[in-house]
Amino acid sequence: MFDIGIGEIILVAVVGLLIFGPERLPRAAADAARWLNQIRAMASGARKDLVDSAGIDLTDTVDTVKSLQEFHPKRLAASLFNDQPAAPSTNPAATTQPNATPPAATAPRPTFDPDAT
Repeated sequence: MFDIGIGEIILVAVVGLLIFGPERLPRAAADAARWLNQIRAMASGARKDLVDSAGIDLTDTVDTVKSLQEFHPKRLAASLFNDQPAAPSTNPAATTQPNATPPAATAPRPTFDPDAT
């Protein structure tokens, strides 16, 4: 969600330790978590109030957005890579050669799953 690495977390912890000290740091972290939960609850309540007062049904909008997921660039690339190779041609001249070696069997192409990365 925020793309925060372990280095940034350590840096924030060290700065918090320097600012608040080891005695007050746990209390400050608990207060910050409490404030974050209150902000989330207020945002959720405001969104619910707006939807209720406007009389908008968001299920259609959510379904529309979910249907647009097929146009995600990774999915489009996956559809390009998952195309099956064309069937071998049935050229009669190619099959009547007396000492012709059969074409090499092709290994199945690996499938590309964009959500696996």
